[in-house]
Amino acid sequence: MKRSTQLPLWTIGAPVLAVAILLAAMFGIMGGSTIVVLAALGLGGSVFAAVHHAEVIADRVGEPLGTLVLALAVTLIEVALIVSLMTAGGEEAAGLARDTVFAAVMIILNGIVGLCLLVGGLKHREQNFSLDGATAALVALATIVILTLVFPNYTVTTPGPYYSPSQLALIAVVTLVVYGAFVFTQTFGHRQFFLQDDAGTSSPTTPPGKGATALSSVLLLVCLVVVVLLAKKLAPSLEAAVTGMGAPNALVGVIIAGIVLLPEGVAAVRAAIANRLQTSLNLALGSALATIGLTIPAVSFVSLYTDSHLRLGLDAKSSLLLMLSLFLSVLVLRTGRTIILHGIVLLTLFVVYLFTTVVP
Repeated sequence: MKRSTQLPLWTIGAPVLAVAILLAAMFGIMGGSTIVVLAALGLGGSVFAAVHHAEVIADRVGEPLGTLVLALAVTLIEVALIVSLMTAGGEEAAGLARDTVFAAVMIILNGIVGLCLLVGGLKHREQNFSLDGATAALVALATIVILTLVFPNYTVTTPGPYYSPSQLALIAVVTLVVYGAFVFTQTFGHRQFFLQDDAGTSSPTTPPGKGATALSSVLLLVCLVVVVLLAKKLAPSLEAAVTGMGAPNALVGVIIAGIVLLPEGVAAVRAAIANRLQTSLNLALGSALATIGLTIPAVSFVSLYTDSHLRLGLDAKSSLLLMLSLFLSVLVLRTGRTIILHGIVLLTLFVVYLFTTVVP
C-alpha cells in the first residue's frame, strides 16, 4: 500500500495541542484533575503522532536505518530527563538510572516483544525473522545488561551495588564500545541481517518527499519531548495514586518507563500485525540496547564529574528475573520462527515482573 505524501492533519494537530496543554500546566492556567485528564489525552495523541512521523522517516531512509530513528530519539530525550533528575535529586536519585533502565529492559524484552509475537502469531500463525540479526542484538544486550546491572554486586573494591570510580569509567566506555559496534553491524557491517524479507508482507511503500520527511522529523522531535515532559508532569499524580494503593515507589518508574516506550511499542506491534516481525524486533531490541547503551555511560560520566554515588547493582529478585528474561529471549528467538506460545510465555513473565514490583 502506498503511503500518502501528505501528512494527516491529526499528526500535526496532536503535538500542537499537547504543547498548548503543557504550556497551560507550566503557567498555571489550569490545574487540578482537569489538567491531569488533558495531559493524559495530549500524551496519548503525541504517542500515536510520533509513531506516524517515525514511520514516515523510516520509509524515506529505508531499513534498518529507519528503525534506529525512533529508538535513538526516544533514548536521547530519556537520557536528558534522567540526568536532569539525577543532578537535582542528590543521593536520593542514586538508583534512578538503574531502576529506569531495568524497567525499560523488562518492558521491552517481555512486554513489547511478547505482545508482538502474540498478535503476530494470532494473525499469521507463524512468523519468520533473521536469526543472525536477533542473535547479534541479544549478544550485545546480554553483555551490557549483566555488566551494568548484575556485575556491580560482585566487585569488592567498593562495598555494595556500586562500582569504584575507575571501574565505573571502564564500564561506561565498554558499554559505549559494545553499543557502537552493534550500531555499526546493523547499519553497515552486516546490514542484511536486519532486513525484512518482503515475502508475505504488504507491497512496498512509496517513499515520502523531502518536505514531508523534514516536517515529520521536526514533529517527531516535538512529540517525543512533549511525551517525556507530560509524563514528568503526570508523575506527582501517579506517585499519589501509587502511594494510595500502598504499592512501592518502584511502580512509578515502571509506569513512566512504559509511557516513554509507548511510541516504540505501538510501532513494533503494528509492524508485527503487518507481518513485518523483523522490523518489530529491530525496534524492540534496538530500543533496549539504545536505552542501556546510552543511559549508563551518560549517568556514569555525570556521576564521576559530580563525585556522587551511582547505584547500579540490582537486588537478588530483580537479577533473577532479568537473567530469566534473557534466557527465555534466547530460547524464543533461537530458530528464526515464532509461534503464539512464545508470546504467551514472555507476557506471562512480564505479568510476574509487574506483580512482584507491586507485591515484592
